[in-house]
Amino acid sequence: MKNIGEAPQEELATGERSTRNRVARSILDHGPSTAQDLANRLGLTQAAVRRHLDALVADEVVAPREQRVYGARTRGRPAKVFALTDCGRDAFEQSYDKLAVDALHWIEQSAGGGAAGDEAVAAFARARIEAQAGAYRDAIEAVQPEERTQALAKALSADGYAATARSAPLPQRGEQLCQHHCPVAHAAERYPQLCEAETEFFSRLLGTHVQRLATIAHGDGVCTTFIPHGAPPQTTHQQASASTAGRNPA
Repeated sequence: MKNIGEAPQEELATGERSTRNRVARSILDHGPSTAQDLANRLGLTQAAVRRHLDALVADEVVAPREQRVYGARTRGRPAKVFALTDCGRDAFEQSYDKLAVDALHWIEQSAGGGAAGDEAVAAFARARIEAQAGAYRDAIEAVQPEERTQALAKALSADGYAATARSAPLPQRGEQLCQHHCPVAHAAERYPQLCEAETEFFSRLLGTHVQRLATIAHGDGVCTTFIPHGAPPQTTHQQASASTAGRNPA
């Protein structure tokens, strides 16, 4: 990875560059974060974190935004969080984005474009997910039902998605699967079938309805999928229709 916020040697000491990279990497791994969150994770003072954040904002690596609140809002103004910009994500390794977009475009056009082209891309996206499914199924089957979301997050992290699982905010009853990095974010921005196939796969894998709340490809700081507790398994038709319900509500 190239150094983020890099400046001439006389302007920025090696230690400063390293810490600045750590701040950006922490946002990548954990999603949009407040200065306090970053200070706690990195063992720095808030003043030091804010200095690095100011530099990263100036370099257009991160951008401040109002913290998104799911569920009931508390009193007071939402905290300001800092999220990676497209430029910031590009500083980290991407999985041959241009090649992926070019390949998907070729598939779309070879099928004749239009609805047929869209379906061809969707079929490819589903086949791609299934080709990778073995490790995810093994991870899920090795744990108890209540541990499956955590197991899926670990398996996704092993594939570069920097995923975490946490309890969903009340009054929702369930968990949120958060993917803080997407190796194919730019391709998914052009071809949302990649996100839709992934969401359908999560539904089949976990045997329940899931709802995609936000995606990096649509400008959110993190891909967030809601997985309810105690929901009965869904039919294939219900899973497919649920995959895009509520996606990117902003």
